Amino acid sequence: MHEISIANISILNKINYENSILQLKINKKQHMNTINIKDKLSLFNKNWHPHQIAIVDNMQVLLAKIKGEFVWHKHEDEDELFQVIRGTLYMQFRNKIEVVTEGEIIVVPKGVEHNPKTKNGEEVHVLLFEKLTTAHTGNVKHEKTQTQYPEI
Repeated sequence: MHEISIANISILNKINYENSILQLKINKKQHMNTINIKDKLSLFNKNWHPHQIAIVDNMQVLLAKIKGEFVWHKHEDEDELFQVIRGTLYMQFRNKIEVVTEGEIIVVPKGVEHNPKTKNGEEVHVLLFEKLTTAHTGNVKHEKTQTQYPEI
């Protein structure tokens, strides 16, 4: 007979909770309408505060305005895709910096520590594509951490 530890029960409860949240989000009524990214970006101003514009299966599409430096963090179980809509993003990794310009994308693999930033006071607009379970600042809690993304 297998013993179930408190830690295992805690992990199972967390998985069940995350799956329940995920299913609720996936089951939301999806509209087959075009989404104008420029219009959606005009609906908010706060930097480092992503807004959800769509759900695709278990993935979410987010828009964000970023300015300055974010937070070093990583996502243990999720990749992230960033597409620059306006401006220049400097994706910092521990061993290099990748410059991402308008119309380009960069994929940050799961488990890789990264820190997005902009330079010279430029506000950069990005589209992000990531799993619904992806935590904003991954394994780090910070004053910039968002726990919910407004839907617009």
